[in-house]
Amino acid sequence: MKSTPFTQKHISLGAKMHEFAGYNMPIEYSGIIDEHLTVCHGVGVFDVSHMGEFWVKGPQALPFLQKITSNDVAALTVPGKVQYTCLPNDKGGIVDDLLVYRYEAEKYLLVVNASNIEKDWNWCVQHNTEGAELENASDHMAQLAVQGPKAILALQKLTDINLSEIPYYTFRHGAFAGVKDVIISNTGYTGAGGFELYFYPDRAMQIWEAVFEAGAEFGIKPIGLGARDTLRLEMGFCLYGNDLDDTTSPIEAGLGWITKFVEGKNFINRPQLEQQKREGTVRRLVGFEMVDRGIPRHGYTLCNAEGESIGTITSGTMSPMRKIGIGMGYVQPAYSKPGTEIYVDLRGRKLKATVVRPPFRQ
Repeated sequence: MKSTPFTQKHISLGAKMHEFAGYNMPIEYSGIIDEHLTVCHGVGVFDVSHMGEFWVKGPQALPFLQKITSNDVAALTVPGKVQYTCLPNDKGGIVDDLLVYRYEAEKYLLVVNASNIEKDWNWCVQHNTEGAELENASDHMAQLAVQGPKAILALQKLTDINLSEIPYYTFRHGAFAGVKDVIISNTGYTGAGGFELYFYPDRAMQIWEAVFEAGAEFGIKPIGLGARDTLRLEMGFCLYGNDLDDTTSPIEAGLGWITKFVEGKNFINRPQLEQQKREGTVRRLVGFEMVDRGIPRHGYTLCNAEGESIGTITSGTMSPMRKIGIGMGYVQPAYSKPGTEIYVDLRGRKLKATVVRPPFRQ
């Protein structure tokens, strides 16, 4: 298994470690519910150094990105803006979902999922007929996500950059905790506020120690990937490998808002996705809340009142904030309207649920 610059720190702090995307990662420290609530009410720190980062540079950077991604990269009109997007494949599915950072007019940073680094890199290289300059910087970047409503109070102690002037989905770069050239990005995956920090791995422990010292008065804690999953699910954020994969289209996944059919943007598989937008799809990704007591899980079957299969759960958990079962799954369009009654097949028992529009967190 691969390690991040923080792996030994996690072990020394007593984290439960497990393989994730080829890395030895912390799953939990004090417990998923405690960690989840820490992020919602205070501040917690995730090691997300396993994520992948690609630089795209040169005069052909924008034409290449306009072809390979679904969103309109030209809408990133100035440096410091970030965009959520996906890489459509040529069969109607998604290679990966990712973030695009506009660093300069001819310099962009792509942040991709850890489990898809090699796959995404090969896809980018294979389709780079424009001649953009590509660099896989994944092994040369470390990343911490400092999340929660008190994150800004802790982090502001460590930089002269005014963090309150970094709106959602924008970033700045500069000095942080005595380290130069740190990217400070307001792009969290928890819905609780906070920032993601990108830096060179040799400065990782310097930044870790500074962040935890600055956050001590706010009850800062290290957080594992278990709570990261429950936090993103409470917000209705998709997870690649569960809610998105090579067979799910962005249209049926509810990602039409990042699929831009603007003039001159001839991205991969545009005609098929445009047809889906126009004519509809045979299934749709929905959120649902349990009415009956039970915890929905990935892979469980969704049924109608007659017990007929109407779809499959892609993500499910017990909401730490709501104390009820919540989930997402693909269903036939007739069952996708909010308020629709559906059922979870839990080992032969039919448990009632209601379709809702995420986020689930109140």
